[in-house]
Amino acid sequence: MSTDFILPDIGEGIVECEIVEWQVKEGDVVKEDQVVVEVMTDKAVVEIPAKFDGVVSKLYYAKGDIAKVGEPLFAINSKGNSAPAEAESKPQTKAPADSKPEEVKATAPASTPKASSADFILPDIGEGIVECEIVEWKVSEGDTVEEDQVVVEVMTDKAVVEIPAKLDGVVSKLYYAKGDIARVGEPLFALTGEGDADEASAPEPAQASAAPANEAARSAGGNYEAPKPALPGKVLASPAVRRRAREQDIDLSQVQGSGKKGRILKEDLSQSSASAASSAATSTQSAPVAKTGGTRTEPMRGVRAAMARQMTESVRTIPHFTYAEEFDLTDLRALHAKLKAHYADQGIRLTLMPFFIKALSLALTEFPIMNAQLNDDATEITYFDDHNIGMAVATKVGLMVPNIKQVQHKSLLEVAEEVNRLTQSAREGKVAQADMKGGTITISNIGVVGGTVTTPIINKPEAAIVALGKVQTLPRFAADGSVVGRDLMTASWSGDHRIIDGATIANFNKRWQQFLEEPMQMLTVMR
Repeated sequence: MSTDFILPDIGEGIVECEIVEWQVKEGDVVKEDQVVVEVMTDKAVVEIPAKFDGVVSKLYYAKGDIAKVGEPLFAINSKGNSAPAEAESKPQTKAPADSKPEEVKATAPASTPKASSADFILPDIGEGIVECEIVEWKVSEGDTVEEDQVVVEVMTDKAVVEIPAKLDGVVSKLYYAKGDIARVGEPLFALTGEGDADEASAPEPAQASAAPANEAARSAGGNYEAPKPALPGKVLASPAVRRRAREQDIDLSQVQGSGKKGRILKEDLSQSSASAASSAATSTQSAPVAKTGGTRTEPMRGVRAAMARQMTESVRTIPHFTYAEEFDLTDLRALHAKLKAHYADQGIRLTLMPFFIKALSLALTEFPIMNAQLNDDATEITYFDDHNIGMAVATKVGLMVPNIKQVQHKSLLEVAEEVNRLTQSAREGKVAQADMKGGTITISNIGVVGGTVTTPIINKPEAAIVALGKVQTLPRFAADGSVVGRDLMTASWSGDHRIIDGATIANFNKRWQQFLEEPMQMLTVMR
């Protein structure tokens, strides 16, 4: 039986991909997890592996073609199927492994109800998206929804994403509870079309929710194979599962897999750890239970996990160096107080951050190396005309760094509007992917929580990041020797020492400092 790999849709960030390189040809024999094709999305180049052993029967695109969401990339005949490749000249009508249950049931007898239950399947577009956490259901079972109405908020390793209904209907099943982890390839929820109002003729929700992948295979023609342990010496598990097992010091050969053919899933690792803990607890049941010194371990998920990987990679590959300088913001704060009151009457919230961002853009015009990026091989420097300045924002789901696009062309008020919009979106965990991409330099404001000096980590692949400390009124000597109070702030820089040296960052920072300490000079040169 030939099975297609379908390019799925996980949201507005992934709508198509370009075929970069085929690693196989039609007729080649492939093994499970062997890379079949490299594709390039708007995020990165992704390797797509085979899901099982078999023979490549069809490559639906040539190198350089654009593959569309919802259409097959390639087809594989499972071993034992000797049908010639010519028979696979177009996508098969049989449902692939990630098909919706109702698509398989379409061949049922005429007594099938007019409208069937349609599942929203959480698809897999690469290692970046393997699972999501249910943040909040916006509907309940039995609710009527309209096309594009938000059904559920889920958290991936990037952000909180709203998932809408794809058609009008009635919510027949919610497959997960709030806080559960939804797996790639399984349904999140099911909708019954509005035409099927007669509950007696509608399929029972339990039928719609029963093991979608297994039921689909069973209905498709008897090729369903019940899960069974892997062969001796062979452990079936994805690279992500193997990596997690190594991190948790779990012997995979001692774990019973619950996936197809005994494949070990992430949940099996959690159950294995829980079992080990339960056994340890049972063996010491007679001992007194200590009420202090306890610990709690929870997995890293979503944005926090992505941030951990990003920061680790940045420190590992970029030689950081730091530079700090004290800024006198007395005059800027006086100007800000006047403008803030003026624009508050017009309903515009003006903070100090737009001044920092706009002044930074003015300085970048004179020091383009600060707005450049070095490739991984350290063989090419890319200079960016646009100043896409990022803001690190602490949110309920972790640290996010949305960026304001083309600051060099925006007025101070336009920058302020973008700061307010992105800050609000980030705090809700709902930043659009377009706002997260394309940053060229980053500002982090530790001063809002009381910090003064820090060593920020560069937001790779950018070349520099600055952290703003809190503004403090401190005593300083005036020109006549008298002591006066001045509003002071420390700016802490980290730079990529492969392309930025100490003198460059010091001179750049001095120019930025002049714009902020003498705001009239900044307003004079602003466009």
